[in-house]
Amino acid sequence: MADKSPSDFTAFYIHHSGWLKGWLCRQLNCRETAADLLQETFIRVLLRQRQQVSIREPKAYLTQIARGLVISHWRRQDIEQAYREALTHLPEPVAPSPEVTEQLLETLCLLDQALSKLPTPVQQAFLMAQLDHLTYRDIAQQLNVAEVTIKRYVKRALVQCMLVMDQNT
Repeated sequence: MADKSPSDFTAFYIHHSGWLKGWLCRQLNCRETAADLLQETFIRVLLRQRQQVSIREPKAYLTQIARGLVISHWRRQDIEQAYREALTHLPEPVAPSPEVTEQLLETLCLLDQALSKLPTPVQQAFLMAQLDHLTYRDIAQQLNVAEVTIKRYVKRALVQCMLVMDQNT
């Protein structure tokens, strides 16, 4: 892909898509999902191609992109499963419609992505405050840091979540 022309990309795709699809099928045990992630991998390559990225090791490069997509896919599945399980505990009139459920799942995935970019202590403090309803003092004791640090952590996580939500509304 030296001159980055469309024909170079087509040749690159033809040369590498077969083995990558096989790799994805083995990772996912689902041909349809593997096909989706294969296309997403090459879309990302195409987008990075505009940034003049030089690809010296195509298999390693493609595998790295695909592995990230597989991990994101599994994380989304975990989030969906946890959400659907939580829904089973709600009385039927309280359960949201399928459309609202899909919107909520998308929001949860966006928030998960936002939080995953933060350092682990920030994530922990935020989740302990939001999900476990612990006080900042209790969180500070558990994480062995000052209470003011917990306040900063939670604020940082909230700002990150709000930025992601603003970008996607």
